[in-house]
Amino acid sequence: MFRLDWPKLEALWMKVSLGTMATFLVTIGVMAFGMDVHTADGRQTIDPTRVDETPPFDRPGLYRIGPDAYRAVVVARVFTFNPDHLVLPAGARIEFVMTSADVIHGVSIPGTNVNLMLIPGQVTTYTTTFKRPGEYLLLCNEYCGIGHHLMMGRWTVVAEGGESAWSASSTAPAGR
Repeated sequence: MFRLDWPKLEALWMKVSLGTMATFLVTIGVMAFGMDVHTADGRQTIDPTRVDETPPFDRPGLYRIGPDAYRAVVVARVFTFNPDHLVLPAGARIEFVMTSADVIHGVSIPGTNVNLMLIPGQVTTYTTTFKRPGEYLLLCNEYCGIGHHLMMGRWTVVAEGGESAWSASSTAPAGR
């Protein structure tokens, strides 16, 4: 007759459990430090009914904040991003400062590590670098109403010394 050896089975399950936890911790470590995937930082809040009057959201756009450093101020509203098109220099550090004026929006840029949540009244900041020139779509990935599928923007990343259409303002708007 077959007899179960409970202490050996319990030891096996303990090893499997510890191995699983170790795998998850290594995965989190690789994503956080090796792939530069982090949660959005910043906990600044604003009045969502006064977004158009609150700096820096009263002047959305791209602003030079230092050598090879820019701030992209973006406001999301139902079915649109303002601005919906930016031209960015490749290799520069881009700080996103974003908020929603109405409902919850999600922002993702396929092919990058940008995946943000925009909540009315909360300012979301995130910094990244676009290393490759090209066209990048700015997509809303949080259902925001019947026209959600139409909500997108286009960001063009140009090579250094390339097209100079991205003339950013020399100073960032006040309030940040």
